[in-house]
Amino acid sequence: MSHDVPHRRIRAAHTDTTITVYQAYSPALGLPAARDGRFPAAWKRERMTWIKPSFLWMMYRCGWGTKVDQETVLAVEITREGFDRALREACLSHYVPGVHADRKAWQESLRSAPARVQWDPERDLRLNPLPYRSLQLGLSGPASRAYADEWTVGIRDVTGTAREIRRLLGAGDEAGARALLPTETPYPTDPLPHLGA
Repeated sequence: MSHDVPHRRIRAAHTDTTITVYQAYSPALGLPAARDGRFPAAWKRERMTWIKPSFLWMMYRCGWGTKVDQETVLAVEITREGFDRALREACLSHYVPGVHADRKAWQESLRSAPARVQWDPERDLRLNPLPYRSLQLGLSGPASRAYADEWTVGIRDVTGTAREIRRLLGAGDEAGARALLPTETPYPTDPLPHLGA
């Protein structure tokens, strides 16, 4: 891996107008969402929801769709406009000296922000941590509702792809597994100093 990879960078499958993020749900929520291309009424719009632009980080989190209540892996295509707004209004999920004036200022930002950001180690094909970070974006309140009902352009069930990649890895076919990964490239954003990036 090149040494000039930025420590924190958003990598994602994206078009001029959309970005794809990943989530994993129980089949009771995930299958209707994929079938209808929108989140069902049972999806709790008041609860914080975490979206992940990195497919492999999602695989690490849901165990290739094998963990309880994470058996259905969704690729959710949302508007870049919504995603960018969430980033602008987000706060880091933890206090970082130099980014925040002090701990109190961070706590106040966190309380009022509709979105929060965590930078977690990106993962390789075997789900081992890499030396650079990947974005997790938590949406709450108005941002969570907007994500479900305004920003979402389409929802695909990618569980089959996740399981096939895992099967190929188990069979020792790393090249075949890698060929099924979505293409994720650096996502263009304005500088995000308030998010440590």
